[in-house]
Amino acid sequence: MSCSLTLTRRLALAAGVSIAFAGTAARAAAGQKKLVVIIARGGMDGLSVAPPVGDPAYARLRGPIAISAGEALKLDGTFSLHPKLTAIHALAQRGQARIAPAVAIPDNVRSHFEAQDVLESGGSEVYGTSSGWLNRTLTALSASRVEGLSIGAQAPLILRGPVQAGSWSPGRTSRGERLPMILADLYRNDPLLSRALASGLDTEAMAQSAGAGQMMAGRSPQQGPGAVAQAKELGATVARFMTQSGGPQVVAVSIDGWDTHANQGGADGQLANRLAYLDGAVDGLATGLGAEWKDTVVLVVTEFGRTARVNGTRGTDHGTASTALVLGGALKTGGIIGDWPTLAPNRLFESRDLASTLDIRALFKGVLADHMGVERRVLDTAVFPDSGSVAPKMGIA
Repeated sequence: MSCSLTLTRRLALAAGVSIAFAGTAARAAAGQKKLVVIIARGGMDGLSVAPPVGDPAYARLRGPIAISAGEALKLDGTFSLHPKLTAIHALAQRGQARIAPAVAIPDNVRSHFEAQDVLESGGSEVYGTSSGWLNRTLTALSASRVEGLSIGAQAPLILRGPVQAGSWSPGRTSRGERLPMILADLYRNDPLLSRALASGLDTEAMAQSAGAGQMMAGRSPQQGPGAVAQAKELGATVARFMTQSGGPQVVAVSIDGWDTHANQGGADGQLANRLAYLDGAVDGLATGLGAEWKDTVVLVVTEFGRTARVNGTRGTDHGTASTALVLGGALKTGGIIGDWPTLAPNRLFESRDLASTLDIRALFKGVLADHMGVERRVLDTAVFPDSGSVAPKMGIA
C-alpha cells in the first residue's frame, strides 16, 4: 500500500507510540467500516478514567488521588469521566462514547507482558497462541491477501499472523518506557526493590514535570498544550492514513506510560497528563475522519487495571479489572457496557482489586459481530479460539 503522507518525528511525543496498519481486504469485506484499537500499555487505571464518584466506597479507597464529583465530567448517577477527557466527554454527550467499567482479560495475571500477551492474542491463557486476534479477524473477513504498511521496528502481537501487517514507531522506540514495566514485573514480590523502583519512578516523574524530559534524546513535552497539540496531530495522521485511497480500515495504536506506581495524581498530575494526551489523540482522529467517523468504532483497552486502594507512595499497583472506552460515530446509544460490581469491601477481587464482570473477549466479539459482520462461529473458533462459552456483548454498534 502506498502512502503519500509526510511523517514527522515530532509525532514521537513523550510516549513510545507505535501504530500498525492493515486492511484493504477488510474494506472489501466490511464495506467502509473502520476499527481502531488503542492499547494503553502499562495498566491504565480505570477508576480514574471513569471515576465511580457515586459509589460510596470510591473516595475512601482512593484518598488523596480521588477525583471529586465537582471535578469530574458527569456521565450518569454513578460514573463520570476524568476532567482531562473533555473531547471524549463531548462524544459521550452525543451518544458516541460509552464505558465498560469492569472489564478484564480471562487470565488474572499481574505481569505486564503476560497480560499484554493475553489481551492481544485473544487466547484464554498466557502464550496460548502466537498470532493476534485482530490479524485473525482480517483473515476471517477475506481470503485475499491484505497489504499492510510497516513503519518502525515491529508489529504488535495483536496484528501478527498470516495477514501482512506492520508497525510505525514515529520517532524513538518505546524501549525506554517499557523498562520500568519489566523491572516492576521482576521486583513485584520483593518489598525492598519494589519500593526502590517506586522511588525512582517518582524522581523521574518529577524530572519530567520540571521539563527535563524535553532534553532527553529529542523527547517532546509530556504535558501541557504542546503535548495535546501533538496528540491531536497523531490522531489526525492516523485519520489521513485511513481516509486516503486504498488506506487501512483496521488500525492498532499502542501508547505507553500508564504504570503509575507513585504520585499518580488525581484531577491533575502524572496520569492526568497521559489522559489529556489520549483525549487529544481521539479528538484528532475523530476530527480527521470527518464524514467517515460515522462508520468508525474505537476501542481503548489496557492489559489490567490498578488496585482499588491508593498505595503508600500515592500511586496504585497492578490490579485486575479496568475501564474500556468504546467510541465512534457507529456506536449505538446506551449506558455502561456490562455490570458494575461496586467497590464494597466484600465485592473486591482478592480484597484489593476491582472485580471483573465482563470478559474482554465478549466486548471484542460484540464489536466484531455488530460492526464488522464477523460470524459467531468464526469468533468462537478462529478469532478467539475455544471461546464458545464467552457470548458476544451485542448491541454496541
